[in-house]
Amino acid sequence: MAVAARTLLSFEGTGKTFGAVRALEGVSLSFHAGECLGLIGHNGAGKSTLMQVLAGTLAADQGALLIDGHDLRAHYSVRLAREHGIRCVFQELSLCPNLSVAENTRLMCPGLAGWGWRAKARRAIGEQLEAIFPGHGIHPDDIVADLPIGQRQMVEIARAFVCAGERLALVILDEPTSSLDARVAAQLLRFVRRFVEGGGSIVLISHILGEMLATCDRIAVMRDGQVVQVRAAAAFTHESLVECMGHAAKAAEEQRTFVSRRHGAPVVDARPKRQADGQCVRAFAGEIVGLAGLAGHGQSQLLLQVLRERVRGGQGVALVAGDRQTDGVFPLWSIAENISVGSLAQLRRHGLIAAEAEHALAAQWQTRMGIRTPSMAAPILSLSGGNQQKALFARALASAHELILMDDPMRGVDVGTKRDVYAIIAAEAAKGRTFIWYTTELEELQYCDHVYVFRDGQAVLDLPRGELTEERILRGSFQEHSA
Repeated sequence: MAVAARTLLSFEGTGKTFGAVRALEGVSLSFHAGECLGLIGHNGAGKSTLMQVLAGTLAADQGALLIDGHDLRAHYSVRLAREHGIRCVFQELSLCPNLSVAENTRLMCPGLAGWGWRAKARRAIGEQLEAIFPGHGIHPDDIVADLPIGQRQMVEIARAFVCAGERLALVILDEPTSSLDARVAAQLLRFVRRFVEGGGSIVLISHILGEMLATCDRIAVMRDGQVVQVRAAAAFTHESLVECMGHAAKAAEEQRTFVSRRHGAPVVDARPKRQADGQCVRAFAGEIVGLAGLAGHGQSQLLLQVLRERVRGGQGVALVAGDRQTDGVFPLWSIAENISVGSLAQLRRHGLIAAEAEHALAAQWQTRMGIRTPSMAAPILSLSGGNQQKALFARALASAHELILMDDPMRGVDVGTKRDVYAIIAAEAAKGRTFIWYTTELEELQYCDHVYVFRDGQAVLDLPRGELTEERILRGSFQEHSA
């Protein structure tokens, strides 16, 4: 690991409130050149708020922000952060969907202006994509809206590292691997190490603890708006990180007992549209079926195919979207309304939605999912990204539907909450509900009864739980399967 060099900047006693909510309280933390600093904590712990203050998109209410010994808090802004070489890749993607990859790059890089800017932007983003994600398959003229979410995230990350006559000192990566498969995530983390070893600084926020322990030099743990622990990454273990976060989560080994539920007629029997043979994806009552493989190989399309077929057939189905801003939340509605919209039939009294029943439903799932908010009547966008995702889980699970589709749903969800959700899913499956779960995290497949590995839009491997290994999943993801 790189040895930390000079201090780039420091927070001293930083605080930030939103009405009655104290998001940051007395935060003191330094950032060094030549270092990857990990920032970890449960959803709503204050990580993203602190990084928005660092990026200049939020103003702190108190404390100091020291750069070169000068307190810049009173006048700090996005422009000033940019002048000091600070950039941020936020958890919620900020690309303009109607513009091309090159045009989005130009928006954030004033140095690409002038005659021939389009060619400069194409070359700049193309070179950076290739440096970080070799074999990425993205063309600079691609329209962002046409890209899957994983490639959009790759573009957003690469754009942050484009230099066009500007200083680049520190890059904040907020959940950068949340939509990337294991192979692409590994490419990014290798680049992070190259960047810091060349003298740059990275702040990495991730709920994948293995990434943090393997990539970071130091790790700062946040809880309830405060930094409660800062240590060298080597001084932490998986268990001690969870303990510092303050979540009494069960160990990963405490998983459900697997019993074959493959009898009777399947709840779902769907053949992927690009399937060249007769292989179908089947899910039986009470079963958790996993969809594996590299991102963008047809898993999400299979879920949408099942969703459309069920809706056309008048059959109940719920979807937990991974791309919550595009496919999940209703941004103008409250948290309670975003949850209850999936259960309107249950809440109807004499043809109208009963307000008391809606409030009771929201309160029940706030407690069960651990949604951190002072009021469920608050706007959904007042929640952190992870808490928004909890609300989407609550919407699906609170519904009466027996089939729930999950499209890589754990983006930005902390490790403790993940395990709580795993337990809820297992409990609901035990009652007979059926889940089809696409995930880019290999660990999550361990919670599935049956797994289908996808490649090039087809289900190429059909693995019962007892035959599931990481080696078989990776082999099926990359090469033709031979019996």
